[in-house]
Amino acid sequence: MLRSMRYGEADRILHLYTPARGRVGAIAKGVRRARSRFGGRLEPFFRLNIELHEGRGELMTVTGAHTIDGYPRLRGDARAIDAAARACDAVGRLFETSEPHPGVFNLLCRQLTILDARATTPEPAGPGGALAFRLKLLLAAGLAPQLGSCVSCGEHEHLVGFSGAAGGVVCGACEAGSFPLGREAHQFMADALARSLSEAPQAGTAALAQVDRAVSATLEHHAHLRLIPAAATAR
Repeated sequence: MLRSMRYGEADRILHLYTPARGRVGAIAKGVRRARSRFGGRLEPFFRLNIELHEGRGELMTVTGAHTIDGYPRLRGDARAIDAAARACDAVGRLFETSEPHPGVFNLLCRQLTILDARATTPEPAGPGGALAFRLKLLLAAGLAPQLGSCVSCGEHEHLVGFSGAAGGVVCGACEAGSFPLGREAHQFMADALARSLSEAPQAGTAALAQVDRAVSATLEHHAHLRLIPAAATAR
């Protein structure tokens, strides 16, 4: 579940992301009553086997829900909760239609699993993991930036900048209109796209800020979308 909102005296509006139907909206009637049969499972960051009734309105009605994974450790760590909320917000806004993207569903489940496993530990998932997740979302959306050569002229050397409008890295001769992208940031982006989420690379604060800007510029130019920063310390 991506998010939920109170509705009326005892109901909740749910934003769900499903492998077969993409993003869907549903109403859970009476869920906020003390004796609700759903208990506390209709909350964000639960992975559920959920039963829905499709009526005439825009919202489906929840008729049953069984927990697959509640990510309990995640809920006890403020940093992990914040990271999970940012991940769900990114998925819900970038993939907001009913078009199915099972790969995106699996990617989000994997990210929540990682956050849960690292919650309350000395080394929680930091901004590097959050940015690696967003880069993989760009790939799933068909918006992955070109990193192997200059997006303007094809040059493979002296790649010093990034252009969100052009969709990738640019060389020194084509850097007009771009912003600096250092070697560490460039390498982070390439590694993040090549590795699994559990092996997400790390980088220094300045490099991660450049990566965050590159991801944001790509989304703004090609998806007309501005997300909240991937992590509180990324900028």
